[in-house]
Amino acid sequence: MQAKSGIVSRSVSSVSSSRSGSFFARLLAILSVAVTIVMVDSVNADAEAANPKYAGIVVDAKTGNVLYSENADRLQYPASLTKMMTLYMTFEALEQGRIRLDTPVPFSAYASAQAPTKLGVRAGGTITVEQGILGLVTLSANDAATALGEMLGGGSEDRFAQLMTAKAHALGMTRTTYRNANGLPNTAQMTTARDQARLGIALRQHFPQYYGYFSTRAFKFGSRTIRSHNRLVGSVRGVDGIKTGYTRAAGFNLVSSVQVDGKSIVGVVMGGASTPARDAQMRNLIATYLPKASNRGGSSALIAQAAPAPAMIETPAPVQPKKAQQMAKTITAAQPPVSAAAADLSLPHKGPLPDARYQVAYAETAAPKSDNPLVAQPMPAPTKVKTMAFKQQAAVTAPKPTPASMPSEQDDTSVDNVTTASTTPSPTRAASTSNGPTGWVVQVGVSPSRQMAMDLLESARSKAGKALASAKPFVVAYAAGGDQLFRARFGGFDDQRDAVNACKALKKAGIKCWAAAQ
Repeated sequence: MQAKSGIVSRSVSSVSSSRSGSFFARLLAILSVAVTIVMVDSVNADAEAANPKYAGIVVDAKTGNVLYSENADRLQYPASLTKMMTLYMTFEALEQGRIRLDTPVPFSAYASAQAPTKLGVRAGGTITVEQGILGLVTLSANDAATALGEMLGGGSEDRFAQLMTAKAHALGMTRTTYRNANGLPNTAQMTTARDQARLGIALRQHFPQYYGYFSTRAFKFGSRTIRSHNRLVGSVRGVDGIKTGYTRAAGFNLVSSVQVDGKSIVGVVMGGASTPARDAQMRNLIATYLPKASNRGGSSALIAQAAPAPAMIETPAPVQPKKAQQMAKTITAAQPPVSAAAADLSLPHKGPLPDARYQVAYAETAAPKSDNPLVAQPMPAPTKVKTMAFKQQAAVTAPKPTPASMPSEQDDTSVDNVTTASTTPSPTRAASTSNGPTGWVVQVGVSPSRQMAMDLLESARSKAGKALASAKPFVVAYAAGGDQLFRARFGGFDDQRDAVNACKALKKAGIKCWAAAQ
């Protein structure tokens, strides 16, 4: 009996040992796979950062601080990141009551013929505005983007692209130019990683009621189930959107929004070599810089707290061409072409300050009430813009690059080629009694008093050494929002190169600056 008991005991012990060994073997296998994934992600991220097309930026969405930047101001092709602005314009039209989520969106032959990826709606058919939104955030549908653009542009995608560009400039995306609604190749359609970060934050803040669409994982379109291209949503904690993009010339692009544990960042990766490399780089950026983001600052109005979208959204089947003909006519009649004067160009009335470098101390307007230098508080709606004024705004475009080539990196991103308001006084923005030297100047700050501005100049000169030995310090006064402010500048530079070199020397000494033509 004892022997049998011993046998049973040894048998149980053997089984237990076997099971324990099996468990540890499985655990080691899982750990091995996890380590392999981390190593592969690390290798992909390192390779991506060395990619000559690569550009990236990470912004603390609560403070506006740039946590990471590489080639962030170099001109790049946006590819399907273009649809972020198409969605911005769509959300704005919804908010203004010009369209509804159930408004039919007619498909012209041109929209229907757009290259994949697409919903595949035939010419004469319609979808709802909500289906269009879902098609853009999940499938990145080119035909739906064009159809929305044509509807919001009064039947013209070209007109809609002008509105997109004007809106981009109003949001401070000063280096962005749009030529279509979907991001398919066009050598004149350009942006920067910094501008895309600004747009990502604007989408979150301005449209909290619609922002949840960006976290949609899948939706039913008729009998089809369409799943999101954004692999980070649902796989990386805190990622709630925003958009992917790819063309051969642009490379693999991604804008990601992250909100977790009271911290909030927006990251941009452009010019990626592949989808895995791009995604690995974004994961690396999130892991590295989210812990460095502030959990203070901002306000409840600054960052949208949108409810997450359901995992699957069901929509009705698209309306077929024959049934859609009358509906399309009704929509066209109810929504006349959008002229420049009637396009509800309340463009400047909300959005980030037009400060291309996120340095609120050097903004050309008074600082916003918010602590975030990226985003201004809503202002009263402006007077309606006349047609001529709109055309002037829309005409501010980036130079057209050589066809079939990537845009070359700018010689220096610290140059502001826009003539400042100090050279052309206006009733609302008075210039100083002396505009100082003509030619190229370097600005080192803006102060509330003339003496403080002079102190800035003296401090900058003492730190810069020979770079400013022959420069002439001067102060330009101007009015902003009823307040008198003073720009601290150095003049006397013979050409752009001298001004840029002086600015580089200042930056090495820890002094932020920018060069401009006076």
